[in-house]
Amino acid sequence: MADETPAAPAPFVGPLEDKDRIFTNVHGYQDWRVDAAMQRGDWDNTKKLLEIGQDGIIDIMKASGLRGRGGAGFPTGMKWSFMPKESKDGRPSFLVINADESEPGSCKDREIIRHDPHKLIEGALVAGFAMRARAAYIYIRGEFIYEAKVLFAAVEEAYAKGFIGKNACGSGYDFDVFVHRGAGAYICGEETAQIESLEGKKGQPRLKPPFPAGAGLYGCPTTVNNVESIAVAPTILRRGAAWFSSFGRENNRGTKLFQVSGHVNKPCVIEESMSIPFRELIDRHCGGIRGGWDNLLAVIPGGSSVPLVPAAEIMDAPMDFDGLRALGSGLGTAAVIVMDKSTDIVRAIARLSYFYKHESCGQCTPCREGTGWMWRVMERLVTGDADPEEIDMLFQVTKQVEGHTICALGDAAAWPIQGLIRHFRPEIERRIAAKRGGAPVLEAAE
Repeated sequence: MADETPAAPAPFVGPLEDKDRIFTNVHGYQDWRVDAAMQRGDWDNTKKLLEIGQDGIIDIMKASGLRGRGGAGFPTGMKWSFMPKESKDGRPSFLVINADESEPGSCKDREIIRHDPHKLIEGALVAGFAMRARAAYIYIRGEFIYEAKVLFAAVEEAYAKGFIGKNACGSGYDFDVFVHRGAGAYICGEETAQIESLEGKKGQPRLKPPFPAGAGLYGCPTTVNNVESIAVAPTILRRGAAWFSSFGRENNRGTKLFQVSGHVNKPCVIEESMSIPFRELIDRHCGGIRGGWDNLLAVIPGGSSVPLVPAAEIMDAPMDFDGLRALGSGLGTAAVIVMDKSTDIVRAIARLSYFYKHESCGQCTPCREGTGWMWRVMERLVTGDADPEEIDMLFQVTKQVEGHTICALGDAAAWPIQGLIRHFRPEIERRIAAKRGGAPVLEAAE
């Protein structure tokens, strides 16, 4: 007899309707200040959200399927649950919000901060309460001058309204929010380097263990979360875990801010459902590829630290953690960098190599020495001034850097080069051959 068990409903993978958007002012058409934010639904009976209870909030976040929006994709609710429920030695707990958005291609957090800052501040209160944190520290990138001004003003507004501070939202819970401006170091986007910087030290990653949940900021239990991960929490609590988890494929739930730059007709930051196909994302929100789809060369789908994906593989790929991992890349922060056939692909990756060489903190030998070595070889590959054997040597060096450093900057420096060699080795070899034969190296380069 045939199995008559009804099939599970197909996952919703876009397009997202306006009624389901969390960030309703991401484009800044409305005022960012507290009164306008309240009209959009922020700070709407936040006390009732806190009455769900600390463990109840964490359970809802787990059920929602939210994974960290800062790149690693670790389940947010599970991360919150790692914080100790009670202090045995009197140490307070802290929430650190990572607004040090320095990944090339990534620009979503600055849009949240300058257009919807109260979503972040309310999220900080909800998340801090769930983790029994005494205060939140928002570490904002130093170059975000205007965004920092907005954030400082929004925090003052929240204090003036009684939303944060003593007896926050009338809940009986005391919670402070501090804004700390960084000084432009990419490495301070790494959670332990950020903690070091907050403490007034040189921004260098710490060895783990101990993990921040055990000994983080000032030696106290600490959770570090991305801006987007925190900002979506109040809406998830109001609308329910089932609503949020109805978007996207299994293990890739919810909505997501995508930042599309490069060779599209209309670059944008847009909220969409997870798992939306790449082609639909670009056609619906970006007006298509410049010069048409036949002109697409490659895409870096998750910010500069993930490997590129050639046009043929990315066209119909689901834009989520698992779909892009299957292509040998990653969703990262969903900073989608589109490159058409006018791109000098070798030079583009060489430019990223310089960035990682420049931003290495120098603490780990593989990263300190390897990033500079890889960049110098990449510069020679751009002009063809290399031997064919050096391609394999370069790939081997990336493997010696990858996974051998305290933080993931070594991986971030290695992966773009690995993607280039994996998918565009014939172009590198063509340049070397052209240089040896006296032909123009950059002619008709694709």
